[in-house]
Amino acid sequence: MIVIPTALLARFESALTKKSVPNGQRNYYKKWLRYYLDFCQKYSHPPSTKESLQQFIKKLQEKNQTPWQQKQASDAVCLYFDLLNTKATSAAAVNTSTPRVEDRSLPSAQATRQISPKSQAEGINLPAVRQELTPSTSFRAGSERRFFTLPSKVGLGAPTPALAEWKKAHADLFAEIKIRHYSPKTLKSYALWARKFQAFTQTKAPPSLSPADVKEFMKYLAIRQKVSASTQNQAFNALLFFFKYVLKKDFGDHKDTVRAKRKPYIPIVLSREEIDAVLRNLSYPYDLVVKLLYGCGLRLFECLNLRIQNFNFDAGILTVHDGKGKKDRTVPLPQTILPELMDHLDRVKDLHQSDLDSGYAGAFMIGLLEKKYKNSAKELIWQWFFPAKTLTFVPDEKEYRRYHLHETHVQKAIRRAVRKSKLLKRVSAHTFRHSFATHLLQANYDIRTIQEMLGHSDVRTTMIYTHTIKSLTVKEAKSPLDF
Repeated sequence: MIVIPTALLARFESALTKKSVPNGQRNYYKKWLRYYLDFCQKYSHPPSTKESLQQFIKKLQEKNQTPWQQKQASDAVCLYFDLLNTKATSAAAVNTSTPRVEDRSLPSAQATRQISPKSQAEGINLPAVRQELTPSTSFRAGSERRFFTLPSKVGLGAPTPALAEWKKAHADLFAEIKIRHYSPKTLKSYALWARKFQAFTQTKAPPSLSPADVKEFMKYLAIRQKVSASTQNQAFNALLFFFKYVLKKDFGDHKDTVRAKRKPYIPIVLSREEIDAVLRNLSYPYDLVVKLLYGCGLRLFECLNLRIQNFNFDAGILTVHDGKGKKDRTVPLPQTILPELMDHLDRVKDLHQSDLDSGYAGAFMIGLLEKKYKNSAKELIWQWFFPAKTLTFVPDEKEYRRYHLHETHVQKAIRRAVRKSKLLKRVSAHTFRHSFATHLLQANYDIRTIQEMLGHSDVRTTMIYTHTIKSLTVKEAKSPLDF
């Protein structure tokens, strides 16, 4: 969500007070203003024109927002127009008497010079706008829907040269991450923090950004947004990468930028009885996914990315390719679920043959692997071990392909099973990986062996599981009440 400058937000809240807007509705008015500014930036509409507001209300209608929500949104934006007109009038008065001083109470001084004269030239009649944009009762009403969130693209009212420079910076960020073969999740998070930083600096030209801007952004996240330590550190790392590889600027020693300290985290672990209770409430194929998560210590994305060729049933070995950090490793297959795995493999074979008979184009492949090995997408060994229930249409190629089971489907199935099991622990898909490591420690397995099975680069990461079990060498700690 776009960040509204503090000065503008304060003036908007003051205007809400003057208009006698009830306290319970003021947060909604501020939300509608953020949605409107997001909408203008996403679809390249000037935020001060009547036509932009009309397009915004049209978008609300497409999102099936109720008439009273459309009316509330219209009032919020018109109140924003009032602030722009007031600012333009005061700025004109200052220009006639004193030299112009840069004003940062609006998104930027340059943005004020561009927006305000335009709104004056078009002669916006605010009462007429409100009357014209009042939604009629013919729209579907009565169903309360969640407010839609428009993705934040760029900052507020930035001049064209700065927008062009930021567009190039985002493209360079994408290229730098792809060159290093970082994961798509890293690309998504770094790009998100770059956009948020752009909005916070009001689309300040990238060459003029400095470590001081980063420090102010970190303060804003910690004090105003109250983000967690991990989120704050992720934002800092993203901006460190952005400065070093995209802007090609010295980030400085950043000693005065306080890094958030994470508290020691002890993983949540399930007992074997609790795991069996969850498995009893899972249906096929989600129960088999969870059995691999627990039986092999896999991460969720590692499990769903498995292909048929990863399984060596003769040797009882599962090979994990491109795990976290692009590392490969092998883990033993649980012997107790081998019959279930073989039955599931037969179903995948039947599904694959059915797809081929219906003109199936193949499974989604990694990178340009399909160009190197032609027709590999249709070969059985390259099929997903947990295929998606439906085919995916690729518009560019005009063909149908099959993806693997989606992560959210597994996560929702696990949540339902946990609720039915009435467990008193917070359980996610990763909890089964924690339980895998903990139960191996309880069975007196060597910590280095567990490290290799989990795919950890540093044994210190694996050592966290020593806090989840009772000590096997030191006298067990007890409460004095139990003496």
